[in-house]
This record gives sequence, C-alpha cells and structure tokens, in this order.
Amino acid sequence: MELKKLLIGFITYFSITLIVTVGVTYIWSLLFHEVASIDWETSFRLAIIFGIVFSIIEVKKKKD
Repeated sequence: MELKKLLIGFITYFSITLIVTVGVTYIWSLLFHEVASIDWETSFRLAIIFGIVFSIIEVKKKKD
C-alpha cells in the first residue's frame, strides 16, 4: 500500500515541479537572454529529484 502512495506522490510532485520549472526557465530566458527557450535538462532533473524527495517525506510523515 505504501508503494502505491509513493508512486502517486512521485507522479504528483514530478508533474507540478516539471510544469513550474519549464515556465520559470522559459520566462527567465525570454526576459534576460531575449531568446524563448526552455531548459529541459534542468527541468527534468529538478522534477525527478523533488518527486523522489517529497514523496518519500510525505509517506514517512503519514507513517508516524
């Protein structure tokens, strides 16, 4: 049962982080570099890291 909660948490946090990071890198490059580009590498890297970390924290918090 915890694996299901862990996967749902990972997918949720991954999606939210990916969308926010894509938006931030797009706006950043548009405003400061005057080029409309998205840094996909950073977006996926942060989404994977935050997805793993936040989902584990959530499962451990509910466990206590």
